[in-house]
Amino acid sequence: MDINFELYKIFYHAAQSGSFSEAAKTLYITQSAVSQAIKNLEKKLDVQLFFRKNRKVKLTWEGELLFKHIEQAYNFIKSAENKFFEMKNLDTGEIRIGVSDTICKYYLIPYLEQFNTRHPHIKIQVINRTSSQILELLKKGLVDFGITTLPVKDKNIQVKEFITVDDIFVACDKFISLKNRKVPLHELNKYPLLMLEKDSRTRQNIDYFLEQHGVSVAPEIELESIDLLVEFAKIGLGIACVLKQSAITEIKNNRLRRTI
Repeated sequence: MDINFELYKIFYHAAQSGSFSEAAKTLYITQSAVSQAIKNLEKKLDVQLFFRKNRKVKLTWEGELLFKHIEQAYNFIKSAENKFFEMKNLDTGEIRIGVSDTICKYYLIPYLEQFNTRHPHIKIQVINRTSSQILELLKKGLVDFGITTLPVKDKNIQVKEFITVDDIFVACDKFISLKNRKVPLHELNKYPLLMLEKDSRTRQNIDYFLEQHGVSVAPEIELESIDLLVEFAKIGLGIACVLKQSAITEIKNNRLRRTI
């Protein structure tokens, strides 16, 4: 049975108020339109829904039965509308973010703190993955947005630059001779380099830059973690290529020095 929901809406307000005129005022339509809608609904259902007496109306037994179900459905719909309103105004809801550990730790956390302070009822879910894994989660709809290292070559993904970061070489005083010295790119392999693994987008970008200048490097140590590269550099295992923000505290405290 295909019945226009508008008829049920008019029935609901007429039954709730016990008056066709009151329902007309609430719905901003004429009383005759309400009366005609009720007649149409009764015809389609093949039942009498109201006892009509003067200006007042009263539900029949069939009308009471229908009203119980329509009232429940109407309340569900209004509840859903209210939820959408709350979500639109950031009063409720959930946000899912795909981001690497490094970017999250050194750049995203202050923004998360501000957002949580302003919208405490929004649930924040952070999923730590590599750039390529984040893109896969995004395409599957498992995250709302991802923060990855550029470039992103998938044309189906909308890209907006979030922030520009600097990669630098740092070392402890064991390599003090390199302080403030410009080392030609082709001499990099003379030193024990500590770098991210080849699968990382950051490492791929660095390798591509070096290849453009005819240089290929063979790191002494390759790791998945920027923070571990910083720690290894501090104990003198080599010269680490790291995110500038990850080493800034150690540089200020003279435990590491920017080199090359």
